[in-house]
Amino acid sequence: MVNDDVKTSLVAHLKELIRQRDPYLAKQGHSYVRYYMHRQLAQWGSAKAMEFTHQGHEYYNLCLELPGQRSLAPVIIGAHYDTVPGTPGADDNATGLAVLLELARQFSEQPPRRPVHLVAFDLEEYGLVGSRAYVSTLQGQSIHLMLSLEMLGYCARGMLGAGQPSQRYPIEAMKHVYPKTGDFIALIGNWQTIPTLWRFKRAFKLAGVDCEWLPMIQQGRALPDTRRSDHAPFWDAGYNAIMVTDTANLRNPHYHGRTDTFDTLDLDFLTQVYMGLVQGITQL
Repeated sequence: MVNDDVKTSLVAHLKELIRQRDPYLAKQGHSYVRYYMHRQLAQWGSAKAMEFTHQGHEYYNLCLELPGQRSLAPVIIGAHYDTVPGTPGADDNATGLAVLLELARQFSEQPPRRPVHLVAFDLEEYGLVGSRAYVSTLQGQSIHLMLSLEMLGYCARGMLGAGQPSQRYPIEAMKHVYPKTGDFIALIGNWQTIPTLWRFKRAFKLAGVDCEWLPMIQQGRALPDTRRSDHAPFWDAGYNAIMVTDTANLRNPHYHGRTDTFDTLDLDFLTQVYMGLVQGITQL
């Protein structure tokens, strides 16, 4: 069952976030979304703008650190707020940002067992620059897990015309193991996260979302498509990290295009993904 209150809140965030926000060619939209994210996160605690420099210019990751019930290693949850030029970025990645904000509200009101650090990363589309800058500030600090929220709202609930699969995969053999329809949420983690992947799969099932998972070795370098989000710098630094995704261009025909708009999103699917994340993170 979909929580209508959560769905309404996600829609309100999406209406503010969906706009062109490339940091170079859509500076006004980029600045507005950075301001919106900072203001929203600041409702729930002391939100920080973490400055970093790229090619002589200043950019910002936005971070809110929420306490847990116990002093344990934190869970870091991130989503990027920039887009490629020319796209309003509804699925990529306004959906991730909207869920990030709802998680901030949820865990400020009902703290989970572990502390939660929520981060909006900049310059993901320019080579994961913001998340690399963030990882460099950790300096070996212990973290329990990083979750990268990377496109969460596109769902293809059937086959395409002429019986063509609505879900594609980066290598041919995977189509014999994973579903042909793109109606699931995918988890891609380094192999050390296998027990966590299982727990999240159960949490998503309880929320009414089918879930598939893929463990990777050697930081996913043998399958570059698994490295295309802000979890990859955490893998490279030796941390456990999982990308949560609707699989992007392997499903969504609007990926990185002008048609990546609000009307293409499946809001019930997005809401259920949020609910599954709450269940899974609470159990960590």
